[in-house]
Amino acid sequence: MVHAPPRPGPGQPPIRINLYSDTQTRPTPAMRAAMLEAEVGDEQSGLDPTINLLCDRMAALLGKQAAMFLPSGTMCNEIAILTLCRPGDAVLAHGSAHILSAEGGAPAALAGVQITPLAGEGGQFSPATLRAALQPTSRYSAPQTLVAVEQTANLGGGTVWPLAALREVADIAHGHGAATHMDGARLMNAAVAAGIPAAEMAEGFDSVWLDFTKGLGAPLGAVLCGSADFIEAAWRWKQRLGGALRQGGICAAGCLYALDHHIERLAEDHANARLLAAGLAQIPGLAVQTPETNLVFFDTEGVGLSAATLAARLRAEGVLISTMGPTRMRACTHLDVTRHDVEETLSVLRHVLAG
Repeated sequence: MVHAPPRPGPGQPPIRINLYSDTQTRPTPAMRAAMLEAEVGDEQSGLDPTINLLCDRMAALLGKQAAMFLPSGTMCNEIAILTLCRPGDAVLAHGSAHILSAEGGAPAALAGVQITPLAGEGGQFSPATLRAALQPTSRYSAPQTLVAVEQTANLGGGTVWPLAALREVADIAHGHGAATHMDGARLMNAAVAAGIPAAEMAEGFDSVWLDFTKGLGAPLGAVLCGSADFIEAAWRWKQRLGGALRQGGICAAGCLYALDHHIERLAEDHANARLLAAGLAQIPGLAVQTPETNLVFFDTEGVGLSAATLAARLRAEGVLISTMGPTRMRACTHLDVTRHDVEETLSVLRHVLAG
């Protein structure tokens, strides 16, 4: 789990390089201008043209019939679970999945479902593991009504699920009578890295969403997609959990700008992540996981420091990196991190460790 970044203390230098998360991105001047000029209306009545346009484009991008605009990806996950499951049901997902590790127990608290954690390297479970976890229908066991995957797999290292595995997992789930859900927080990172259209990756999934607040650089917003019937039912849960966003087109405009300008450039973040990982691997004692996208995980045990200690020393130099456990750290490249920032981070890290 990513721990919350500490608030700046007295005398701490400003953050110069923010590798804590791609959620730290700030809207560019051009994105801000697009938001300022957005045409808006009442979303509840279907009268916000900017939200309507965003939802139409997202449904087409992900190969679904309909879409719904929401403030956050966590809300997308929870509304999908609420729509596809009933209290007492079981959801099968990887043990490191965001719905299990980072949503405050919401599947149990809100939907009354239990999550069956599945094992697998890199945040991915295999089709064979899924088959082994499925149980015959019985009055004694929870109905297994949903299978969820995370693309990319965050805590697995930002890994990209192979298309063949996604298709097989979806086929197995549907053959069991279960629905399928894709947590697509960084789906476009996966699509760019693999050179595969997002709609192909999401083809076998009954619900899928994309987060705009990470590498795509918007200040808020995520879009949940699925069939027309699914989105109609999901709207009732949106109403129950807070209701319409009213003139939310101001925010949707930032997401539309991201679709037009910030997808292809994700390849720069991936290149910067590879550069950072290569530099980290040259530092004796650091164990580095080769990145597939924009997330770089490394272990500090070999340098004799805890992750928290090293993070604190880097923060004192104006560099912010997240801790993921006693000795595990994650650096995240994104829109606000340049190649020069990566090189400067490596220089600071070498200096800190030498000291």
